[in-house]
Amino acid sequence: MIVDDRITTYIHSLETANLPVIEEIEKEALETFVPIIRKETQSFLKVLLTIKKPKRILEVGTAVGFSAILMSTYMPEDGHITTIENYEKRIPIARANFKRAGKEDKITLIEGDAFEVMKTLEDPYDFIFMDAAKGQYIHYMPEVLRLLAPDGVLMSDNVLQDGDITQSRFAVERRNRTIHSRMREYLYELKHHEELETSILPLGDGVALSCRFDRKGRVEAKVMDDKKEEE
Repeated sequence: MIVDDRITTYIHSLETANLPVIEEIEKEALETFVPIIRKETQSFLKVLLTIKKPKRILEVGTAVGFSAILMSTYMPEDGHITTIENYEKRIPIARANFKRAGKEDKITLIEGDAFEVMKTLEDPYDFIFMDAAKGQYIHYMPEVLRLLAPDGVLMSDNVLQDGDITQSRFAVERRNRTIHSRMREYLYELKHHEELETSILPLGDGVALSCRFDRKGRVEAKVMDDKKEEE
């Protein structure tokens, strides 16, 4: 638990319903134990997309298509989502859900390993939503940064691992230690990368929100401006 359950329950009580088809897909996913983004994360994502208005979205980790469909209802009319999924059993379900929601022309699903698929993509994306295998985030990062537009936004979900991320790796179950250490490395890189400005939020199971921001370049520009003023 990251945030007090009472607070989460109260926040959930304030939520308004999504479109009926989205509500149905969410219910089915929960009943079949398919992990989807939590209610409070959904709200955050809706607001973020409304502010950013991204026309090109890349999603890493489709599952049954819930979050892609949700995002498609909050992006501009001329927007498009490319989503990647490697789990064969979920791919036909996602495709069926896209058709069911009338979003086949707005969402392109690419099958395969995300790292290999991203290598084949070229055009920059305004918004990238990372929601795949948590232990792979750090490995995906070079390709994600290559594909992120100059003013793009990267949202990484499930980064605090129900609070386990704060524990020593020796306090974490042995089977989870690799994921634990890789996620810590990923968060460190997000916070210290010279082209990113990142905020880590205790929202849902933890969200890292990163904006592309050339910190080094701006610092150098400021130094030059200061020198000119001194002259």
